[in-house]
Amino acid sequence: MTTESIVLPQAKSPVPPLVKSARLWMPKRVVFTADALKEPFGQAMYERISAFDLPIEIAKNNRITGLRGADERETFRIAKNTLAIVNAPPSAFRLQPIPPSADWQMNLAEGCPAHCHYCYLAGSLSGPPVVRAYANLPKMLEHTATYEGTYPPNKTWQGYDANRSTSFEVSCYTDVLGIEHLTGSLAECIRYYGTRENAQLRFVSKYNQIDSLLDLPHNGHTRARFSLNAESVARRLEGGTASVEARLQAIRQLALPHELGGGGYPVGVVLAPIMPIPDWREHYTDLLDRIQATLDFPCDLTAEFISHRFTPGSKDVLLQWYPNTSLEMDEASRAEKRNKFGGTKYVYRPEDMKEMKQFFYEEWAKRFPNAPVLYWT
Repeated sequence: MTTESIVLPQAKSPVPPLVKSARLWMPKRVVFTADALKEPFGQAMYERISAFDLPIEIAKNNRITGLRGADERETFRIAKNTLAIVNAPPSAFRLQPIPPSADWQMNLAEGCPAHCHYCYLAGSLSGPPVVRAYANLPKMLEHTATYEGTYPPNKTWQGYDANRSTSFEVSCYTDVLGIEHLTGSLAECIRYYGTRENAQLRFVSKYNQIDSLLDLPHNGHTRARFSLNAESVARRLEGGTASVEARLQAIRQLALPHELGGGGYPVGVVLAPIMPIPDWREHYTDLLDRIQATLDFPCDLTAEFISHRFTPGSKDVLLQWYPNTSLEMDEASRAEKRNKFGGTKYVYRPEDMKEMKQFFYEEWAKRFPNAPVLYWT
């Protein structure tokens, strides 16, 4: 059974659902560093990418050049069409805490092929937003074993339990499904964590090409999550991704038991970024109804709720990337929130956050009383 063969019941929607599979990202330029090609997994990626007949360059000095254009817009276009296969630096082996998403952050790549106008990578990564995938991934995975049984100083996410599996998030800086056809990195991670008794892999995506994941030996140690939003938000602000309906079909396929042709994965929905758009209750009620209609069978399901926020730096970058965006980033309508390092981000006002949080918790519990909400942020 493939994702295209599933027919889901349709509820009446304020915006009629669009069914559109994500187009496979085909970069205009692929660059391998010499060191990356020395890695067996780097060689496997070379063969995988070559099968797509994409132009491949080998950088002799392990540096990726030619990413800068005449202005920021041209630099952005060049970078978003470039895939670089490199070795992760030594700093990538020092895993960072990532609550509330997971215990530890383990990146298989940095940079994303999608065009989300609220992109959380804006201002987070240095330099042009080229996609960098790591050829020394198997070594990185082996190193994560030293973190099993350890937890970040913030032990409150999901409730601290010293006996639970240590969780590793691989989607902080990329969309893992958006590049999987070129790298095979997500499958490598799933197979590895399928052998670990005390570790759980977590990934999230806005893409829907999941057929290659269905038969992998995950052994219940990977939670596959999909980022979902109201239909009107996804259509306006999430360029290059699969439609909400295609993502729903993908999560259903991954959650279905093996005997019904599915992947048998634990799954999750990440509603993000939640925005109080006009008639937001109606739009998000429709989304929740569609999730309920999709997952109409017993499955291991969790939910994560993330409201929209931005920083002064990310706003500047996003307006350079998407100057005609309709994304609301009005500081006057927001509350300021400062982190421990003195940085500022703009979140919704406390009264608005309280109203939205109550709505989502109550409506989720009505539909999925046995599926925990991991957090609201």
